[in-house]
Parts: sequence; C-alpha cells; structure tokens
Amino acid sequence: MVLQIKPTKPEPTVTWTALPADYILPDDPVENIQQPILAAALNDALGAAQLIQSEMLIGSNFGLVATVNKKIVVKAPDWFYVPQVQPVAEGVIRRSYTPHLEGAPVAVVMEFLSETECGELSVRSTPPYGKLYFYEHILKVPIYVTYDPYEGNLEVRSLHDGKYRFESPNENGHFWIPQLDLFLGIWQGERLGQNISWLRWWDKSENLLLWSSEEAEQEKQRAEQEKQRAEQEKQRAEQEKQRAEQEKQRA
Repeated sequence: MVLQIKPTKPEPTVTWTALPADYILPDDPVENIQQPILAAALNDALGAAQLIQSEMLIGSNFGLVATVNKKIVVKAPDWFYVPQVQPVAEGVIRRSYTPHLEGAPVAVVMEFLSETECGELSVRSTPPYGKLYFYEHILKVPIYVTYDPYEGNLEVRSLHDGKYRFESPNENGHFWIPQLDLFLGIWQGERLGQNISWLRWWDKSENLLLWSSEEAEQEKQRAEQEKQRAEQEKQRAEQEKQRAEQEKQRA
C-alpha cells in the first residue's frame, strides 16, 4: 500500500505597501443590519470612559490592507482596534490602513456573523480569502472576536504559534481582552429604542463601562438628588429658624 501525503500549502508572501491613490475601495453594504449600531455602542462606551486616544485607530467597515503574493487584498471588519498609528497630514482623510507601514499591527478585530461566501468563519486560503484565514495567517491579529447578535453567541479567539484557539469566558460570561485592558461580554437591554443583545465593555473590576446616554442620565439623577438634598437642608434651616423664634417669644 502506498501512502499519499498531501503536500503542505506554503504560507502566503505578505508585504506591506501603500495603497495606490487611484485604488477603488469596495463600497459594499453592511452584511448585518445590526452591525452599525453594535459598533457605535462599543465606541460610545470607550469614548465616554475617555479611553480613546489620538494615536489610536478604531474603525468600522474600514479597509485593512495587505499585499498577498503581490496582489492587494482589502478586508473591512465590522470593528477593529489599532493601538498606535502614524498621523495623517492635515486635511488628509485616511482611506484605509496598512499595518506595519502606517503604524502598529491590528490588535483586535470583531466580525458580526452573516451568511456570506468567504465570510467571518471562512478559512479559504485562496483569493478572495476567507476572513478567518485573512486575520489569522495574513494580518496575524492577536484577538479575533465573532458575534452572532441573533443567537447571542460570542466567541473569542487568540493567536498562539500562528493559530487561533478559543478563549473561555469568566464566571460572568465575560472575555478578557488584554490589548484593551477590558472585559467584553453580552448585555441585554435597550439603547436608542433597540432592545437587543449588545456587546459591552467591563473594566478589570467588572464595572460596566457606561454609554454616554447612561452617564448623562446618572448625572441628571445626581443633580436631582443634590437638588432634593439642598431643598431638605433649606427646610431644616427654616424649621430651626422658626424654633429659635418660638423660643425667643416664650422667653
């Protein structure tokens, strides 16, 4: 009997070159109707907590670029985070991001699941490349998050020796994302009239990072409570004044 050994496919040759000025980026519609609001909610909480710095790049449906075997490949994740990028010239709008050339490698990528060819879980290793393959073998993103908002299923993969492996949540169902020093998990509730399962951040002490609307509501409640305390103090002072007047009259 002759054993046939399947040849190992060589790793792609990846280089980091500038995107040509005349390159037409894909302008595909979002594949998941909840994608824009989920991504916006993640950003809103980071902004409200003042965790977004000017040197960071946090984007949604924004092209990440690599040159694979001398051909340009662009993928636009639903959400991504780069800790440090080079600033663009004044008046210039960043059209895309090429890791290593324009700044640090991409640290975290999130995709919200959809039914598409070469989709979020595809390991297709030939053009147009599956997204999982692209993030694992080409961009080599340390953390890859996939989320199905309809099923409420959240999975986190981390890169170890060039391969993704699943991470386990803690007892609260939250996943530690070391690149952001935050936990990520699912929260059921309402925002902007949408009652769905949201992705949300928690700090290392498991305190929920509030959205700006929640912070504003808390501030409103604190102001109302302070107003009530001031009114109560005013009433107590008035009562004390009346008692003093009564004591004076009796004397």
